[in-house]
Amino acid sequence: MKACRMCQSIQMYKFLDLGFTPLADQFRRKDQLLESEMYYPLEVYVCDSCGLVQLGHVVSPEILYRNDYPYESSTTATGKIHWNEFASSVVERFNLNNKDLVVDIGSNVGVLLSAFKDHGIRICGIDPAANIVRIAQENNIETICDFFNQDSVNEIITRHGHASIITATNVFAHVDDLFTFMKNILDLLNDDGIFIFEAPYFGNLIQHLEYDTIYHEHLSYLSLKPLIQFFNKFNMEIFDLEFRDIHGGSFRVYISKKSKYPVNPAINELLVQEEKNQIYSHEKLNNFADLVKQNRDELLWLLLSLKHENKKIAAVSAPAKGMTLLNYCKIGNNILDFVTEKSKLKIGRFTPGLHITVKSDGALLEEKPDYALLLAWNFADEIIKNNSLYLKNGGKFIIPLPKPIIIDKVRE
Repeated sequence: MKACRMCQSIQMYKFLDLGFTPLADQFRRKDQLLESEMYYPLEVYVCDSCGLVQLGHVVSPEILYRNDYPYESSTTATGKIHWNEFASSVVERFNLNNKDLVVDIGSNVGVLLSAFKDHGIRICGIDPAANIVRIAQENNIETICDFFNQDSVNEIITRHGHASIITATNVFAHVDDLFTFMKNILDLLNDDGIFIFEAPYFGNLIQHLEYDTIYHEHLSYLSLKPLIQFFNKFNMEIFDLEFRDIHGGSFRVYISKKSKYPVNPAINELLVQEEKNQIYSHEKLNNFADLVKQNRDELLWLLLSLKHENKKIAAVSAPAKGMTLLNYCKIGNNILDFVTEKSKLKIGRFTPGLHITVKSDGALLEEKPDYALLLAWNFADEIIKNNSLYLKNGGKFIIPLPKPIIIDKVRE
């Protein structure tokens, strides 16, 4: 384990080991199944100096994002509503107009930028995945195919000038070299500019046992205490934050140069809450690790008991988090007949590591499994409602976290 990526301390404590796993977003084509597959350690540490929770092993972003990246940010109605709310609230709060530029880092297919564009705001995206950028450009979302680096920053400034707003949704936690990242943020922002990132909140991960959200793309598991110390190094401050339900509980963090905007008292209140909840204590984190093992054992016992009764089981949706769950719990073809998925980028492929067939969502009604393991539990209500016919025909859903439960009717 190298030094902490935010404070450079070497006082690191490992509290969770999910073993060696394949990369969660590298779904295989049939012709790739016989090729060797790399497994990487998935170990989680807390920095005893600043409190940042982080992975011990870093996989090169070239490997993670350049090669046939299969994640689209627009596949759920819940997600689209979220991005529209994000853009509308920022435009209204900061009085943006057609002279302002919004840059989205890791802009994917451009769903968030499209929402800003609908408000008449100038936009530019940046994303390293060529296949994803092609989709964005087909949707008329200007997107630079590159990582967020000095070259891409210079290109944006040359084309459009400096940014009023820079967004990074589910990106900031993926960055290893955060010092260079912040230097580029400062270069691109105008003097009154605001950097807004959104990421899963570590306190929710602990509270709701969301261990499946741990995978190699997610290098940092963010909470407030280490962030305040980190941004202070750049003469910047967090002036506001908001919590959102998406992705199991995320927080939206607003950062600017110091003394530009009034600081919300809720920030200090959350700091006090983090200390009260002891989310950085070894005892709390060790207890979390014990509960992870307990969940694995309970889930496996349930699934194997159902198989012993000759029940047919599939999984619904194939998010990256689901690949952590399947590989850590060793839920393979001996338990699951197939996985269903909405994204065309994954249908017809095979899951990382365990090589379970990925079929379209229609397979749930066509093949009528007795049980469906819901891997995208963060969109459970939407998915269950969309598959109410499956329930009416006698099918049942299994929600794996924080405790395995069986759902046999649409939840109110």
